[in-house]
Amino acid sequence: MEKSSSNETQSLTSKKELLDCTEGEDCKENGLLVKNPKSGDKGEAGQISNGYSVVQSPVPGNGTGDGEDVQCTAPAATTTTTTTTTTSTTYGVEAQPQLLELEERETWSKKMDFLLSVIGYAVDLGNVWRFPYICYQNGGGAFLIPYTIMAIFGGIPLFYMELALGQYHRNGCISIWRKICPIFKGIGFTICIIAFYIASYYNTIMAWALYYLISSFTAELPWTSCKNAWNTGNCTNYFTNASITWTPHSISPAEEFYTRHVLQVQRSKGLDDLGGISWELTLCLLLIFTIVYFSIWKGVKTSGKVVWVTATFPYIILFILLIRGATLPGAWRGVVFYLQPDWQKLLATEVWVDAAAQIFFSLGPGFGVLLAFASYNKFHNNCYQDALVTSTVNCMTSFVSGFVIFTVLGYMAEMRNEEVSEVAKDTGRGTYSIAIANMPASTFFAIIFFLMLLTLGLDSTFAGLEGVVTAVLDEFPHVWGKRREWFVLGLIIACFLGSLTTLTFGGAYVVKLFEEYATGPAVLTVVFLESIAVAWFYGINQFCSDMKEMLGFTPGWYWRLCWVAISPIFLLFIICSFMSSPPDLRLFDYNYPYWTIIVGYCIGTSSVICIPIYMAYRLIITPGTFKEVSDVFYLFKFIFDGMYFPTPLRSHT
Repeated sequence: MEKSSSNETQSLTSKKELLDCTEGEDCKENGLLVKNPKSGDKGEAGQISNGYSVVQSPVPGNGTGDGEDVQCTAPAATTTTTTTTTTSTTYGVEAQPQLLELEERETWSKKMDFLLSVIGYAVDLGNVWRFPYICYQNGGGAFLIPYTIMAIFGGIPLFYMELALGQYHRNGCISIWRKICPIFKGIGFTICIIAFYIASYYNTIMAWALYYLISSFTAELPWTSCKNAWNTGNCTNYFTNASITWTPHSISPAEEFYTRHVLQVQRSKGLDDLGGISWELTLCLLLIFTIVYFSIWKGVKTSGKVVWVTATFPYIILFILLIRGATLPGAWRGVVFYLQPDWQKLLATEVWVDAAAQIFFSLGPGFGVLLAFASYNKFHNNCYQDALVTSTVNCMTSFVSGFVIFTVLGYMAEMRNEEVSEVAKDTGRGTYSIAIANMPASTFFAIIFFLMLLTLGLDSTFAGLEGVVTAVLDEFPHVWGKRREWFVLGLIIACFLGSLTTLTFGGAYVVKLFEEYATGPAVLTVVFLESIAVAWFYGINQFCSDMKEMLGFTPGWYWRLCWVAISPIFLLFIICSFMSSPPDLRLFDYNYPYWTIIVGYCIGTSSVICIPIYMAYRLIITPGTFKEVSDVFYLFKFIFDGMYFPTPLRSHT
């Protein structure tokens, strides 16, 4: 085997067999893509597309035999095109000295495709609905202060970090840890499981929106009156009759349409009795997954074209709704409530927790999507500028969406003769439909509005599943490299089957449980460990050195401080706050029993458990490592050496 590997190395590095390539272009050696050392791209030989990398074998006696050092250290890189050192191609844990012909890694057709994809991923239903509603729950404008602070010192730095990591190492969320710190590779598997859970309930919300869209093709919107079969005696349509008084037991026709017709929650007793499956929602979800499949099955060159519609269309609709909302009677009351902060709210811990959680979930680090998208960029692409632009667009979208929803809340308060703070406490997602129902040409506005919700959701679904697809194809290219379409099909079918419980009459209760317990804490844990692994184990100086090689400049002290301390502290603060006082779940008139909280934690743990399991696996299979890691003095010396000294902890090749 040694002889064979040596022969392969000589064959790879023989100058006589190099194809002619001009300056600034890549060339191939024996069918393998390598970089021209004179190229403006990444000037290193041995970097191969689609997650393969030709790396120098570890020096004898370092305790590893597969090219992955548990301790995130490696021999000094000596990557030249004429090296005669034995090389091997590594796939995850097992190193196999076999050479496969690989095509060049796919890249974005245009820079704008990448930007729109990232914006489409970050700007989703949470920006249009969740942000305004959380802002409403936390006292209006007071929420904007902690939200901005958390964005500046927490969300944006981690957003930037993931874009830089993905662009530099050009790998998905699993195989990228071979180049950063292999012992944390379980993070990648955790991300994939979380993405599966999210796809299993997030697309059901889009199925609800699609059901609304189909129901909108009528002369009179079905949620504008109380004369339908699903309405109850508490249905109160105060918009069409000024003499009708709103009482504590009143329910708007829009809310009854949502709860009793779309969800049909009255046919379920709770999580212990979900009832049957709604065939209407099942067909809607099947159509959505079909659209998703044919949008991502060919890769980013296909999805990059789709986002030109799905990422821009929502802004047109938001602008129209903002203009209409500003002209409604009483709209100013909502704007005042939105912008005038309640300073007492800043003393409440839950306001800061909500602000931090909102910005992290909105920007989306920790889901593997930013790593995947950035891995298809050119090596010297200015990801710093991209991070600032896309994160700013995301935050501003949330802010503008707040004006849209609060003008409607002001209108509702005017019609009910109540304070804005008392309005829409239980309206849920019916608030927008109420506003649309009372607009001129309401049918037209309903159609374009729910189309907007669908495009917002589809963007995020494209991104979430692409993160999984990229991760698996990069980790197992010899299995799935030429079978992307089949893998995507299998993934879509698995997500559809996983969504069946959310399509029941009590499916809304399942969606709420997954949102609060199954994915939220797990994602925060992933981002926390990821920031620690990069800044402390891989080494902040090494990371900044990588960025200087890629961008031409070194990140300043602000970014370093955020990556090393501030952002992890924010994340740890949110995680501890959640664990110490988990939220009491309530949806509509249903109070979640205690056992459902345990179930939620178990589902969340089922993904995070991959991290310690893989750590134990690496320690067991790597000779001599456990003793060294168990040495506290050695471990701390290793960590601080990585932080403060420029010696690279891990070669990126």
